Amino acid sequence: MSDYTPPIANIEFVLRHVVDLDDLLGSGPFEDLDSETMSMVIAEVGRFIADVIAPINRDGDQIGASWNDGEVTLPDSFRSAYDQFVASGFGAVPFDPEYGGGGFPWITAIAIQEMLTSACMSFSLCPLLTQGAIDALMHHGSEEQRQTYLPKMLTGEWTGTMNLTEPQAGSDVGALTTKAEPVGDGSFRLTGQKIYITYGEHDLSENIIHLVLARTPGAPPGTKGISMFLVPKYLLNADGTPGERNDVSCVSIEHKLGIHGSPTCVLSFGDGGGAIGWLIGDEGAGMRNMFTMMNNARLSVGLQGLAIAERAYQQALEYAQERVQGTAVGAPPGTKSPIIDHADVRRMLMTQRSWIDAMRCLLYENAAALDRVTAATDPDARRRHQEWADLLIPLSKSLCTDLGNELTSLALQIHGGMGYVEETGVAQHYRDIRIAAIYEGTNGIQAADLVGRKLPMRGGDVVLEQLDIITERAKSLGEVEELAVFARNLDAAADTARRATRWLIENGMADPNDALAASSPYLRLLGTVVCGGLVAKAALAAASQLDGDADFNRARLISAKFFGEQLLPMADGLAGAVMAGAEDLFALTGEQLQ
Repeated sequence: MSDYTPPIANIEFVLRHVVDLDDLLGSGPFEDLDSETMSMVIAEVGRFIADVIAPINRDGDQIGASWNDGEVTLPDSFRSAYDQFVASGFGAVPFDPEYGGGGFPWITAIAIQEMLTSACMSFSLCPLLTQGAIDALMHHGSEEQRQTYLPKMLTGEWTGTMNLTEPQAGSDVGALTTKAEPVGDGSFRLTGQKIYITYGEHDLSENIIHLVLARTPGAPPGTKGISMFLVPKYLLNADGTPGERNDVSCVSIEHKLGIHGSPTCVLSFGDGGGAIGWLIGDEGAGMRNMFTMMNNARLSVGLQGLAIAERAYQQALEYAQERVQGTAVGAPPGTKSPIIDHADVRRMLMTQRSWIDAMRCLLYENAAALDRVTAATDPDARRRHQEWADLLIPLSKSLCTDLGNELTSLALQIHGGMGYVEETGVAQHYRDIRIAAIYEGTNGIQAADLVGRKLPMRGGDVVLEQLDIITERAKSLGEVEELAVFARNLDAAADTARRATRWLIENGMADPNDALAASSPYLRLLGTVVCGGLVAKAALAAASQLDGDADFNRARLISAKFFGEQLLPMADGLAGAVMAGAEDLFALTGEQLQ
């Protein structure tokens, strides 16, 4: 298995030339920061991750997490790496300095998460869930809760989880039945069972802070009757240190296709009378509060698609350069060529490279939009940034995790038969990334959210305004001779997306099944076109800097050109599926489908 090299130069390029980092820094909550400081932090974190985290990836897969009588044990290398991660302080970088954070924008966390996930996805899930829990407490917890729990969670000494899913309540969270009975002193006793709880039990940290959705007595059915509770693994002593074990137990862990080093737990609350917890925010506001954490997590899960695609691409590229087989066109007769010299292998490598560049643009743009919401002082500007961030969330999560699967599959294909055996390690990437399209809301749910909630914003104008921006960018692209075909394709793709959007506004809203039938192909179409617009911005920046780092910027330019000429046109082929309606989907009975 190849080593992992953090793609620092590509990350820096997107930060500076696509998401306009310099415009974000130096004002509002980020007024004391500059891009040079951020660059130093990202580079140092990248070095740490490559040296400390990447080497444990194989242990996560081959040794994995083990359960014994309620206790979960992780590989020794995980414990050592986690101790070093806590000591580094890198987990606190994007959070409020009042609680021990570094005060950096969220896009810094996204850059760190990308590298951490590429290095070891199983390991990365622990700080990812902790960051989501921190975000929820920042927004909805009381000041006492924040002061009590956040400092230790920011360091990573205590970790966090979110507890939604139950055996009978998967994506339908409103069907959950976990109960929370008031004790009378402000606390509650929780009883019930939760499943698929990532890092719900482990031996890395001193305490685990569970955020749990449950129902109080007399709560109405559905999501309106759900409240959020803070339930620590260990109750705290008067001095704030972990004390008595709370009534939370790990019944089992799942045996999964991938991410073996990440314990996916079944947790039982209240086997001994009730787990003690405290209400977070208002009673009945649990689902709304949890969405803070879920949206945070959805962006991070989308990032997993990029991160594993990047790791698999690095390995496939190295293999293609070393593996000798066949005679390439133009090679001397009788000689054997590295497979990178064969056109089809080049096609697969360029497809990976170009989509990875595009995904990084999309995900970092999404994170930057969230930061601009935080930094904005003008209400109209804040609204626009929030609309853009909200629109991008389902695109980031769904498009990038679908592509994570597809591009990692290409990496395996480049390895040929050696990709299908475990020794090379590429099969691990393929198994690990498969979950990303499923959890944090399946990609079908993300597509339904796009057409049901995000597209209707301002009657569709949020989407249409962004398509107009892309059309204008196509005009600028057309001024660069080398990018003329890209420019024409981008203009045509924006028109296709505009036509599909208007069809959905006019027809999909009248028949929900038509909208839902169109949702997944529409998400792929719109996501591809949005990526095209961002890649065009990157191409223009690279074209303007060819007299600087010529090799690097030429590679960026060719990657963008490949995207615009060979990948972007695929968006046009999705329009028929978007505008076909639901009739064909339901034309056959269940029996006829057999």
